[in-house]
Amino acid sequence: MTDADALADLRTGADYQFGAGAGRALFPPEEPLTVRRSSGGRPRQVIVGDVDDTPGSSEGDRLVSYGTDGRFTLGVAGGRRLREAFAPPRHRVVVGEESEPFVREGRNAFAKFVTAADGGIRPGDEVLVVDDADALFAVGRAELSGAEAEAFASGVAVKVRNGVGDAE
Repeated sequence: MTDADALADLRTGADYQFGAGAGRALFPPEEPLTVRRSSGGRPRQVIVGDVDDTPGSSEGDRLVSYGTDGRFTLGVAGGRRLREAFAPPRHRVVVGEESEPFVREGRNAFAKFVTAADGGIRPGDEVLVVDDADALFAVGRAELSGAEAEAFASGVAVKVRNGVGDAE
């Protein structure tokens, strides 16, 4: 399977997981992307640009990783693309400014700091952690539904996978 064929299939999977238009936003046909594969040939990561496709190479910004379960896990670059493609509150958990420096560093987002969340979020979904102005702080996996994240006063709302680091 060529990279073009793999990207077409991955676009379909992204549309299924994130909603119509996500595949094109994450993997635009006109942009060079690199698909890193497992030793068996299965796509594992999609990287921005035409870079070294050796697994473990640090070249390029990771858009997504593709799990053996068929679901995507977002990288920061992929989170930025989804944020641009979908209007708030879609796929977003909004946290207060007191948790910003911690979440940016890659620490988990706790429910007591959540000010708003997409009502369609389910536990296990890939989400964007943002502030009220929609600045991206991190990407990660929701541990609570959107409604629970807003209502609960304790516990991890989002298990952060990657923080964006210093202010963007």
